[in-house]
Amino acid sequence: MRKRREAEVFQITGARQSLADDVRGRQRRYVISMLIRTVSVLLTVILWNVERPLAVVTLVVGALLPYVAVVVANAGRENPTSMPSAFVPTHTRPALTASDARPEPSGQSPDGQPGDRS
Repeated sequence: MRKRREAEVFQITGARQSLADDVRGRQRRYVISMLIRTVSVLLTVILWNVERPLAVVTLVVGALLPYVAVVVANAGRENPTSMPSAFVPTHTRPALTASDARPEPSGQSPDGQPGDRS
């Protein structure tokens, strides 16, 4: 029995994600960033009298993370990927000139003067 050849399915890989998916992704990244900030601030409070240098690091992370989270959330949509060009250039032949159209008698140069054509 022969295998039936099914129609080939093409995916649109260069399409942007929908606006709703883009906003949902931004919100998810922002919430995760704020959860990390909350954890770092809590670690600062817990570690302040135990391990002061680590507490300072978590304090700096907690202070800088909101700025980074807002910048990342407002970064905008992704750039569309470049699709291959659908334009296929055609091969153009050069136009014939009057001197190319008529055959030249042997022994004459293209300007009509007798001479050797080597």
